Amino acid sequence: MCGIVGYVGKQLAAPILVDGLRRLEYRGYDSAGVAIHNAEGLGVVRTLGKLRVLHEALSEQPLSGTVGIGHTRWATHGRPSEENAHPHVAGGVAVVHNGIIENHIALRRELEADGVVFSSDTDTEIVAHLIDRALRAGASKLVEAVRISLGRVQGAYAIAVVSEHEPATIVAARHGSPLVVGAGDGEMLCGSDIAALLSHTRDMVFLEDGDIAELTCAGVSYSNLAGEPVERESKRVDWSPVMAERGGYKHFMLKEIHEQPEAIAATVRGRLDLDAGDVHGGEIGLTEEIAKRTRRVYLVACGTSYHASLVGRYWIESLAKLPTFVELGSEVSCRDCVFFEDDLVIAVSQSGETFDTIGAVKAAKAAGATVLAVANVLDSAIPRMSHGALYTRAGPEIGVASTKCFSAQLVALLMIAVYLGRRRDALDAATGTEVLQALCEAPSQINELLGDADYVRSVAAQMAHATDVLFLGRGYNYPIALEGALKLKEISYAHAEGYAAGEMKHGPIALIDEDLPVVVVCPKDRTYEKTFANIQEVRAREGQVIVLATKGDEALHELAAHILWLPEASEWTLPLLTVVPLQLLAYYIAARKGHDVDQPRNLAKTVTVE
Repeated sequence: MCGIVGYVGKQLAAPILVDGLRRLEYRGYDSAGVAIHNAEGLGVVRTLGKLRVLHEALSEQPLSGTVGIGHTRWATHGRPSEENAHPHVAGGVAVVHNGIIENHIALRRELEADGVVFSSDTDTEIVAHLIDRALRAGASKLVEAVRISLGRVQGAYAIAVVSEHEPATIVAARHGSPLVVGAGDGEMLCGSDIAALLSHTRDMVFLEDGDIAELTCAGVSYSNLAGEPVERESKRVDWSPVMAERGGYKHFMLKEIHEQPEAIAATVRGRLDLDAGDVHGGEIGLTEEIAKRTRRVYLVACGTSYHASLVGRYWIESLAKLPTFVELGSEVSCRDCVFFEDDLVIAVSQSGETFDTIGAVKAAKAAGATVLAVANVLDSAIPRMSHGALYTRAGPEIGVASTKCFSAQLVALLMIAVYLGRRRDALDAATGTEVLQALCEAPSQINELLGDADYVRSVAAQMAHATDVLFLGRGYNYPIALEGALKLKEISYAHAEGYAAGEMKHGPIALIDEDLPVVVVCPKDRTYEKTFANIQEVRAREGQVIVLATKGDEALHELAAHILWLPEASEWTLPLLTVVPLQLLAYYIAARKGHDVDQPRNLAKTVTVE
């Protein structure tokens, strides 16, 4: 959530900041602003709404300096308004912040007792006043004032600070929220995400918790909260700015749906040994010792990653014969979740920064469990916290509703299942080869599905009026039903429910009538006969059936209003295929309704608050 950009160099800061914020729009926001050093001192412009409003305001009130910070805000403390937009200013200090200051009430009362008058309802303004107070109390440098102030703060934060006290410096710091520093030619940048910096540099330093960075044109120095210098390694990021552009598609989401074949191919590339029916352990962050001693597997995740984990449970149980549990990251902290030293905890997160999943990782590590991260963003918090990491290689995903990262997560979990199964003698080489060969064939099968997108669009046109939709599936088709319902909810704002088809008779069947579209995932697999019977039950009650079926399944013609055909494929990789028509269906329904598909209301790409 929220987006931070900072720039210090020789170019005009305003257009660089606005462009960086534009590349962070996918994170979700309701207001935006910049603070820039110019001839008159520290100039601040803040606006409510989309970045075009900020751009117009800067056209009317130009800020010509070469040092500044920018922010897009997603409201947590205080309603969306210009007063609550960042940057927040106190004296000659301006601050942008992502995260939550947990002790903000106590700090606010303390500052008010000192005579401070607040102009917003945010917790961020407190940080600005703390830094201003430290400077007025004699702190010799901005970085020192920031360090003193952060010593009073509890909670999660990523901040960037500028001050009239040092007009050629930006101070940035992180604890629990992502922040990246980039080095250009005679310029330095910082941002919440590498996407904000890619137009200027691919050389990035990913700050660690407790890091403070002091940026000037000459370079950057790193220290910790105790004031001790620290060394941080710069890494070369191989994403290009064009990878984050729409490439001719109307929306990023549609582009990313079509990028799934390449995302899958990239995620498996170099990691498989087809002849041995095995996966290279060094490529997925697991050792043989860990695989052999594991007695239980926990998958912890949120949202779409949770649905990928539910599929992963089926695979790990089937291929590795290990008891596997799937936990919502947000629920781990709400009960006494018991982890043991011989547990393998797999933390699944597209961003690698999901707050609730981070909390679950901390709990698992405290109990002595081994933690493996599955993430898409290099050097993000969860991989750094974990004992090993398997990076998906989906590239930047800009649309808030995840598509290609979901598919890449499925691939990662299938590879982990094969690796565990082979180490534990639960999976023979021939079956391993069969599974991995099917995985290699999935990209071409998905391309075949994408060729039917126009038909999916015609079905979506007939469903666009629906205010309620039921999704059904059995076995590993059940999590895909959940994911299909989530996609429709996220971007079309229709009410949709995913259900295990066998549970339909325990309640949801009461909803079925001639006005209710029922989407059923029913390929030719081990659950086919039972799911077919559920379709008959829906039709007996006049429900409108839209079914995902394997090509050539003539038996479904009499029951379904619409059939979205699937190519014949291995059961092991069907979840990679069945999700694609559901993504397209949600996309075309939302686009037909005229919604902002890439930035649906109330949602953020990276959830870094509790």
